[in-house]
Amino acid sequence: MQRLQLDLFGRVQRLSSEWHANSFAGATVHRISRARWALDMLSNIIVLRLLQPALLLLVMGAIMIWRLPVAGIAFCAVSFLYVAVSWQLSARWVRPLSVVSAARDSRLTGALADSITNNATVKTFGAEHREDKLLRAFSDEWAKVAQPAFNRATDTNAVQQIIWTVAQMAVLGLITWNAMRGKADVADVAFALAAVTMLSGQLRNLASDIRTIQRAFAEMEDAAEFLVATQETVHEPAARQSTLQPDSVDGEIAFSQVGFRYPSGAAIFENLTFTIAAGEQVALVGPSGSGKSTVVKLIQRLYDIEHGRILIDGRDIRELSPAELRGLISLVPQEPVLFHRSLAENIAYGRPSASMEEIVEAARLARAHEFIARLENGYRTFVGERGAKLSGGERQRVAIARAILADRPILLLDEATSSLDTSTEKLVQEAIAELSKGRTTIVIAHRLSTVRNADRILVFNQGQLVEQGTHAELLDISDGQYRRLVDLSLDTSELIDTNPPKVFALDPNLS
Repeated sequence: MQRLQLDLFGRVQRLSSEWHANSFAGATVHRISRARWALDMLSNIIVLRLLQPALLLLVMGAIMIWRLPVAGIAFCAVSFLYVAVSWQLSARWVRPLSVVSAARDSRLTGALADSITNNATVKTFGAEHREDKLLRAFSDEWAKVAQPAFNRATDTNAVQQIIWTVAQMAVLGLITWNAMRGKADVADVAFALAAVTMLSGQLRNLASDIRTIQRAFAEMEDAAEFLVATQETVHEPAARQSTLQPDSVDGEIAFSQVGFRYPSGAAIFENLTFTIAAGEQVALVGPSGSGKSTVVKLIQRLYDIEHGRILIDGRDIRELSPAELRGLISLVPQEPVLFHRSLAENIAYGRPSASMEEIVEAARLARAHEFIARLENGYRTFVGERGAKLSGGERQRVAIARAILADRPILLLDEATSSLDTSTEKLVQEAIAELSKGRTTIVIAHRLSTVRNADRILVFNQGQLVEQGTHAELLDISDGQYRRLVDLSLDTSELIDTNPPKVFALDPNLS
């Protein structure tokens, strides 16, 4: 059971980003747990409960055939017929609904976990009753098949009882007939009656076990999606075995004639080409849907491109395994998500072998040590699910400390747009500046101050790179899109995406 759980977990971890984006985490956990339960039940039934009735049937049947050939053959035949009919009824009539029931049960569990995880949002909007209604709808969908599945199992049990009762009467009739003809003595009749009585309970249990086996198969089938779902892209088979190490990488990034579209979506990029020099800090700006976040995803190879090449230090990233590629990259997302583990574990996640001194130093550089030191348990403090015990600014600084400690040559940063007080924003900006030193940095920028400080700005619109240059160079283009962006943002406290539908800028939900 442990091996199955670990194998399924390993498989899920390696499924594609598209799969995870469309799946409930709670449903996935539920499927893995139910698959473990199913294997446990199958093991118990096969090893502990099937052996005894099988041996008993063979021994009793052999003795009856020896003493009462006709009755013995009939006894064995009806027993095997009973088992076969029980299996067919469960497999063809009960199991199909059980499979659907298991799938809907997983969706119900996923919806439940989703609502609980986002309880703070639910409370913010006073939406408890709406969530109750939504969960009831999922529950009703599950009940529509769960109750019929239960009814079918009950009906199957009734049919099995009728079949066995008729079989018992037939066997006992044959035994009585043999006794009346003088072909069976009292001992034979007594043995036959004892055998039929003894096997009745065993076969009834066996019928129940068959229904449980079919239910377990249904649970396993629900988890089987993990085996057929699309796995994450891997390095190309023809690529040579890589020996690339982070400390040997300068960090130059090049897009060469890149074409890309999301599954079932319109084309995002057609022949996108640009180069980011090693150690250069580049800001990406553009309206919603212009492709900024997609650039960051493609660098991590969360999706594969349709044509063209993405190169790091002149090497196609498809020649690298996902683990090797991401070993070159640190990511600080717009809304960092932390594990419900200690602060020390979260900071060291990208480099678990780090010493406590190194963890503290990374926190100092990220301007996080001061608030951590004020906590009662310091670096041993558990942060709550998704980091719920920390403020937005604190989570950002912990994420920056994590990236500093990982010490990778390429940094991808989605700048936060959440409202921070002045002192917290200053600390976060200082931490980002510290993190960017000596690294190739790509920032999805939301603040004018960040854009001004960038070595170069790439302006995207509808999947096209329409402008690039420094802040001053782009301002000199009087009718340029970047110039219009800056003009519109002068009165917005330097937030260049205060009104994303009207302002040509980065948005927290853009792709």
